[in-house]
Amino acid sequence: MSNDADQNRPEQNRPEQNRPENGDATSPSGDAAAQALIEESARRRARGRKRGLTIAAVVLAAAAVIAVLVAVLVPRGGPAENRLVVGATPVPHAEVLEVVKPILADEGIELDIVVFQDFIQPNAQLVSGELDANYYQYLPFLDNFNAENGSDLVPTVPVHIEPFGAFSEKFQSLAEVTEGATIAIPNDPVNAGRALTLLEQEGLIALATPGDPSSTVNDVADNPRNLDIVELEGAQLARSIDQVDVSFVFANYALDVGLDPLSAIFTDKGNPRYAEYLVTRPELVDDPRIQALDRALNSDAVRQFIEEEYDGSIDVAF
Repeated sequence: MSNDADQNRPEQNRPEQNRPENGDATSPSGDAAAQALIEESARRRARGRKRGLTIAAVVLAAAAVIAVLVAVLVPRGGPAENRLVVGATPVPHAEVLEVVKPILADEGIELDIVVFQDFIQPNAQLVSGELDANYYQYLPFLDNFNAENGSDLVPTVPVHIEPFGAFSEKFQSLAEVTEGATIAIPNDPVNAGRALTLLEQEGLIALATPGDPSSTVNDVADNPRNLDIVELEGAQLARSIDQVDVSFVFANYALDVGLDPLSAIFTDKGNPRYAEYLVTRPELVDDPRIQALDRALNSDAVRQFIEEEYDGSIDVAF
């Protein structure tokens, strides 16, 4: 998934610090310009009533001209109405969004893709209004984020399913894992639980509550091989394969470092529970821009791109 925290480091196309929220115009308003002129005229009226009246007339004329210019040059509601700011992790999410960018452009919508390297900031910035949507996570991760932060972010459409694999340069299968081996798993609650349940499924550990995806390392009830289970940030897992005995890596991070997801010694693949969704705020679910992006992400063009570009290492979810 792309939930996946140097928490403050989007890589490219990051929205400017003072970007207005959706619906705010970025151009100066006619009202503001007119107000400035009116204030100037008030100061001059103090110098003489006759001169003041003359200036007031000039002000009204100038305000009328500005209002006409604003109406002609600035689309109703402001430029943000035709712009959509979407956060994503690099592969495959940002790549898929690049595919739909021209589709949205044909509908008059400018898609601004903000790339992140972590799993926290895309949701945090969606809640704060810096993003209109994000695409990088599956539902268990989203549910956990909402529960922990009191937010109400909502999924719209599923797009793809990434395999979650165990990679090793030392072993050919999980069954070969030896006494005291070091196992690296994600450090966020949902993905840590996913890795632990897979280790349990393969007989390496036992959990206090069998099969519970919310399990943490503290819930390991039996560890017969004395495995050293360490937690790492998602992006670091793909780079840790030569430093640990086994590392659980998401396909998006594997692809990002040139690692074939199909080379994993064990893979949880095609599980619909882990389909990755476009996510937005409740008030934007029916926004025509979001609905256009929904259609584009579930289009034949995206299906073809996923099937051809990733050659079976990622599954289409729609």
